[in-house]
Amino acid sequence: MSLRRRQKEQTRHDLLECAKTLFAERGYAAVTIDDIVAAVGCSRATFYLHFTGKPEILRRVGAETLAQRAVAVYADLDAVLDSGSRAEFTAWMRRAVAWFEANQAILPAWDEALALEPEFKEIARSAVAELPAAMPHYLKRWGPRRRHEAHLRIELLVSQLERFFTRWAIQGTIESSADEAAEVLSDIWFPALLPPGHRG
Repeated sequence: MSLRRRQKEQTRHDLLECAKTLFAERGYAAVTIDDIVAAVGCSRATFYLHFTGKPEILRRVGAETLAQRAVAVYADLDAVLDSGSRAEFTAWMRRAVAWFEANQAILPAWDEALALEPEFKEIARSAVAELPAAMPHYLKRWGPRRRHEAHLRIELLVSQLERFFTRWAIQGTIESSADEAAEVLSDIWFPALLPPGHRG
């Protein structure tokens, strides 16, 4: 890679990292492109060489985070459901909550952008819809005729986990330990994700 190309890649990386930090600290609406370029030490023109605007840079930050979730969290769930173990599922719930805790700083900015930027609705919808692709064994057990239902169940699980985490860790309106929440969420979701023929 040429020196110029390395410098360009480094600038792009720095813009993404600074934007992520600023969005986490201040939220989406309060951060401007000028804030991001000032933190990096480059010009607005340089910013626009890499991104079309503020929505795109948050989308790029979010895409990395959501792709990580699909691989690390939902591929893991596919293996756990394959085991048929309620205890393994509860352990997965704890790991899923830990993933949200590790990424909680950026999640409010993403929610804020969803409310402010119409294009984000489709991006968020696509991100959730892609999660079951990380779960081929789960989908196979439901069969082609019930594939849509299987997708919907995962999408509802994701939605409930996100809402629970927002109210529990960010807003503080749910009082519970992580372990207690994992147990109760497992009571709800472990049977709900089993195909009808596999339920006890």
